[in-house]
Amino acid sequence: QVQLQESGPGLVKSSQTLSLTCTVSGDSITTTNYYWSWIRQPPGKAPEWIGASHYAGNYYYNPSLHSRTSISSDTSKNQFSLQLSAVTPEDTAIDYCARSDGGNRLDFFAPWGQGTKVTVSS
Repeated sequence: QVQLQESGPGLVKSSQTLSLTCTVSGDSITTTNYYWSWIRQPPGKAPEWIGASHYAGNYYYNPSLHSRTSISSDTSKNQFSLQLSAVTPEDTAIDYCARSDGGNRLDFFAPWGQGTKVTVSS
């Protein structure tokens, strides 16, 4: 069974860079069949797709966050990571990693990690 697990700090100061890592088991991040996505959900808001890795070679980003976002892969650990720079309190959210199909409908993403809460302090 495919499993994803997010890890990273729960608290980040404004202007700093948030770094999160997703560890994948049961599938390879190098597969061409799927994308490996980051999604966030701020309190009271709809989930927002951040970006994705595809076969650990191509990366895709939500244009609204692209300027601050970098996704990378470590194939030796079967991990992909997110860096979101210059964070503000508006970046406070639950951040998820998920396997995706390359489409835009989050309800088609599966499976998801459990999510990790990230709070950005002023």
